[in-house]
Amino acid sequence: MPDQAPRAGLSAAILLAAGAGLRTGHETPKQVRTLAGKPVVAHALDALRAHPGVGPMALVVPPGSEDAMRSLLGPRAEGLTIVAGGSSRRLSVRAGLEALAGSEPGAAHVLVHDSARPLLPVAVIDRVLGALADGARCVVPVLPVVDTLVRSGGDEAGQVVDRSTLARVQTPQGFDFAALMAAHQQWTGPEEPTDDAQMLRRAGIDVALVPGDSALEKITGPGDHERMERILTAGMSTRVGMGFDVHRLVEGEDLWLCGVQIPHSHGLSGHSDADVAIHALVDAILGALAEGDIGSHFPPSDPQWKGAASDRFLAFACDRVSARGGRIDHVDVTIICEAPKIGPRRGTMRARLAEIMMLQEARISVKATTTERLGLTGRGEGIAAQAVVTLRLPDDDAEAAS
Repeated sequence: MPDQAPRAGLSAAILLAAGAGLRTGHETPKQVRTLAGKPVVAHALDALRAHPGVGPMALVVPPGSEDAMRSLLGPRAEGLTIVAGGSSRRLSVRAGLEALAGSEPGAAHVLVHDSARPLLPVAVIDRVLGALADGARCVVPVLPVVDTLVRSGGDEAGQVVDRSTLARVQTPQGFDFAALMAAHQQWTGPEEPTDDAQMLRRAGIDVALVPGDSALEKITGPGDHERMERILTAGMSTRVGMGFDVHRLVEGEDLWLCGVQIPHSHGLSGHSDADVAIHALVDAILGALAEGDIGSHFPPSDPQWKGAASDRFLAFACDRVSARGGRIDHVDVTIICEAPKIGPRRGTMRARLAEIMMLQEARISVKATTTERLGLTGRGEGIAAQAVVTLRLPDDDAEAAS
């Protein structure tokens, strides 16, 4: 394994998500809980990837959870190095460094960020990268201590501590890649450092401080997740979209509903795979966004969509919500048909939609009804579906789109 990455223009990044994450009091690790419509880890991941100064990235996760994380992230996992962490923060960072050291092209600098700090402002990344570009080898964003501090025990309990020389440390911290790799390789302990800047300072490297941001609070204890949710969803407007679609049943076609292939004597006819439930759902999302309908984005006259899997259309619609800073709160799909029976497959359908949309199943409803043998669905000539979607968009986005 090389001792350092080759020099290049972009900074590499290590995103740490390898802890147990259970101090919040929730049974699900904090880094994979849903926050404002997407996993906690995805917030910082998206922020780092969107920055033009950040290149190759390693996501460090608990050992054995690599495949689960890829599944959770879906398309976000493409091009991302996911590596198993160690029993301490130090060992997890080193695993990320070693994974990035062999990347081509390499990077002169590396950012190390905690996924439990999901609100990552662009300005903080700019300040850290700017200090590195100016020659600093170790950069730490900090906030001033504004509360009065006192000693909490012993004979000096209650004695005020001079806060003028203190600061609160945040991430992402920025480093010269080779210097950080050397510090990890040479660390002998015995204590475990709480961040990497301590390791470089022990190696004789100066620590440069840049202003952090109050948004970079960490999700640590009970109530933090809920507080962050309130911050992220404040100033958002609720939108409701409705979609409807119908396709004819024919022989010789596969039957797809909600992204699940259903054994049946007939399938639905259409230019794509004719998944009528997903088509209605896509129209509902696009309607809530006021971005047209499925046909305007995927016209049936375009041969590239011939036989296409409709999950691609649904993923696109969900990406449009994310691109506008929104979140999907709830999905309700109703399938209208005499046959096949939907009830036994509802659970599978909900799970598949949750996977495509990267939502919790609790936010997705799938149900079915008949038309009492009236009309084309009642005669078994076709299947119809309707969908209602509730989502939220930032107020400024909603105003700009109106």
